[in-house]
Amino acid sequence: MIRILVVDSHRLFRMGLRKMLPEANGFNIVAEAESGEQAVDLARELMPHVVLMDILMPGIGGLEATVRIRRMNPDVRVIALTACETNPFPVQMLRAGAIGYLTKGVHQDELHLAIRKVYAGRRYVCSEIAQQLAIEAFDTEQGSPFNRLSGREMQIMLMVINCHKVNDISENLHLSPKTVNSYRYRIFEKLSVSSDVELTLLAVRYGLIRPEASGFAEVG
Repeated sequence: MIRILVVDSHRLFRMGLRKMLPEANGFNIVAEAESGEQAVDLARELMPHVVLMDILMPGIGGLEATVRIRRMNPDVRVIALTACETNPFPVQMLRAGAIGYLTKGVHQDELHLAIRKVYAGRRYVCSEIAQQLAIEAFDTEQGSPFNRLSGREMQIMLMVINCHKVNDISENLHLSPKTVNSYRYRIFEKLSVSSDVELTLLAVRYGLIRPEASGFAEVG
């Protein structure tokens, strides 16, 4: 029986996964988490074989949760299961330690296949993401500028564009405010922006955040 931890901030989606992963097919959902922090705690307590991890969630989010879970137990297999279909999310999640990447439109049969392959220690990336990664590897003009960011920079950038204050980021990521600001200005330099507003507009342009969620619905 493959022990699975489901991590997603949407309760209805988690309920749907329970129907898609019945015990009769060899899957046992041992727990559900609605945040990255909760996922880390449950992974430590329950030691699942596989974690199905969303990326954009309150708090530390899926990137940082993946890093912490893999650091805590390298044998845990993390599959990103997310609505984030464009880079830099696939690249960043794979760098963080995920060995699978699926979009939320995946068919039930492919989800079963991915979990079994990852449980066996093999990578699994759905076809549309694999194609995107292959194209960008050979065509740098197609790549997202956000690929230049490290995993930690990516996590802080996501929190900044979602209106987290420096002190909140500092507390969530166990960093000093001075260190957070150092990362913030390094992000600005790498992306050639000079403010949080410019950073958010760039994130909207590359699909990292919806315009209505950013407060810039009128842009474009």
